[in-house]
Amino acid sequence: MNFDFSDDQKQLRDQARKFLAEKCSPKAVRVVLDGKAPYDKELWKGLAEMGFLGVAIPEEFGGAGAGHLELCVIAEEMGRANAPVPFSSTVYLAAEALLIAGSDAQKKKWLPAVASGEAIGTLALFEGKGNPSPKNIKLAASGGTLTGVKKPVADGAIADFAVVAARTGSGGRDGDISLFLVDLKDGGVEVKNLTNLDPTRGQAELTFNNTKAEPLGAAGEGWSILSQVLDRAAVLCAFEQVGGSDRALEMGRDYALDRIAFGRPIGSFQAVKHMLADMYVSATLARSNSYYGAWALSTNASELPEAAAAARISATQAFQHCAKNNIQVHGGMGFTWEFDCHMYYRRANAMALGLGSLSYWEDQLIDRMRKKNAA
Repeated sequence: MNFDFSDDQKQLRDQARKFLAEKCSPKAVRVVLDGKAPYDKELWKGLAEMGFLGVAIPEEFGGAGAGHLELCVIAEEMGRANAPVPFSSTVYLAAEALLIAGSDAQKKKWLPAVASGEAIGTLALFEGKGNPSPKNIKLAASGGTLTGVKKPVADGAIADFAVVAARTGSGGRDGDISLFLVDLKDGGVEVKNLTNLDPTRGQAELTFNNTKAEPLGAAGEGWSILSQVLDRAAVLCAFEQVGGSDRALEMGRDYALDRIAFGRPIGSFQAVKHMLADMYVSATLARSNSYYGAWALSTNASELPEAAAAARISATQAFQHCAKNNIQVHGGMGFTWEFDCHMYYRRANAMALGLGSLSYWEDQLIDRMRKKNAA
């Protein structure tokens, strides 16, 4: 079985890498990091023009109709560039939820707008601390309206629409959760920006007060749909993390070859060699698991739940490891604002929590493997 990408997909990767190298340099990322703009609007527009936002959206809904393998390719390059745009919240979460559960009318309204860059979407799942669980969802739905608070919501302050998880039953069971679609520009939602680790990817608190909402999917099927969305997003985010891991490794390697100490490059010292070798091993292991996840995602294989969890775990560990050790290789300079190391360190730790903690996904992998073995 060949898990490598096709020649066409590799060409797409080269195209995306070239585009992002020109439009999303570290200097461009710092404009968002240091400034007041919540994201890079010109880059977002360029991604839409290149067809990257709609790569996995069917042609009938304004997308390229390519598929999830192509989206994995794009995701990796977005991670390498540390792109300051709402790509994951819009494409991996909101768009995937619409593709899985949306009606034709909902798809026709929002998916073409996502593909063209006219609409930013998000998933409003969390309600404070805690991992994804039906028991943690308190926001209530009644009579076509929503009441409650969601936080943190990725890119919630700039989103045009949100997929919202709400409680429609009396308990905390899977069947008590339903999904709703909310047009955030219609009013009825109070938005508050939150301070977070990575300012290039905003987080917000959304307060719903009898806010009008339309069902997304069947009543009581919300948690089942969310589980599918999170598994898909886990694979796609893993590719972003792999891209970030590789870039952090390259930054550390290049600095180790250029930095001279005691008359020789620091990369010639055994301790630095070991550090870089460990980074390479963790990044390569993450890539292997992510490729397996990409296969499962693209074929809708029964192994997707296990593959997604494995990809999420290994890619999270690799990105955090490589981003941290990149700082260590750079020494004291690596801790300064002027060097770019901290931008990847911020993104690595922010992404580690975006879909639930590392321990949550470790528990998910164990539970899923147990159930599969017992079947």
